[in-house]
Amino acid sequence: MERQELETFLTLAEELHFGRTAERLLLSQARVSQTVKRLERKIGAPLFERTSRKVEMSPLGRLLYDDLAPLHVRMEAAIARAKDMARGVDGELTVAFLGSGAGSLTSAILAKFRERCPNCDVRMRETQFGDPLGALRGGEADVLFTCLPVEEPDLTVGPVVINEPRMLAVPLGHRFAGRDGVSLEECAGETFFGVVNGAPAYWWDFHVPPRTPSGLPIRRGRAVAGFQELMTLVATGQGVSPVIASVEKYYSRPDIAFVPLHDVPTADVALISRTAAAGTPRLEEFIRAVRDAVAANGGPAPY
Repeated sequence: MERQELETFLTLAEELHFGRTAERLLLSQARVSQTVKRLERKIGAPLFERTSRKVEMSPLGRLLYDDLAPLHVRMEAAIARAKDMARGVDGELTVAFLGSGAGSLTSAILAKFRERCPNCDVRMRETQFGDPLGALRGGEADVLFTCLPVEEPDLTVGPVVINEPRMLAVPLGHRFAGRDGVSLEECAGETFFGVVNGAPAYWWDFHVPPRTPSGLPIRRGRAVAGFQELMTLVATGQGVSPVIASVEKYYSRPDIAFVPLHDVPTADVALISRTAAAGTPRLEEFIRAVRDAVAANGGPAPY
């Protein structure tokens, strides 16, 4: 039995209507009728009983359908798996993330990707701001959700998934704690933190500015490598730090207050990938899942 004969027979058995069968298969009704007749000649008996008003399966046709339908499902699944393997959608995709990653969109993104690539395992890996791009560059991750700006010639940025306002993390009892907001200009007398080697200087300067808008310097104290270390230093009164707003939502703690920070730009979180990997099936399918999740949300999530 040829594949077109098989698909025509199974579709007509489900529709019991030559017109609808032709529409589903994108064929003419005459082609459907010819294919069924050819198959019946091969079998040696009618598979359908036709009248001017209806089409019904013959007992032999019903028996053949019951035997072939589950085999066809398995055959299609096997072909789909083979295509996935050929396209490289099997295997494992490692998604690195800084902080809360894609935030509230994470579940939707992963659900869309797993629905389209069920044979590809997804592994999540946390990164630290001491070396936010290292796992991606080193091949330990395939994609990365991190805060912008990222201005590296070997990395591709996009799409943006979150747009966040900025907050100032301060210890309880600090002069800013409990206020409705604070300006970066008022932070001239405060101590921020440096970062250990690995993070691009422009990246850290954006998130932890070294100067106020008017140009006054902001002292940088101890260099930190990870988020929990930063929060501990803030809680123990060794400095304050600008953070993105989702930190309060996902990482709040009783010994730290978060105050809206004015006169600083909002922060975007985006998907980052290696430019050299563009076009690989796993990467392209994941990027498509991210774009679709953002579009379904009406644009980047607030945070």
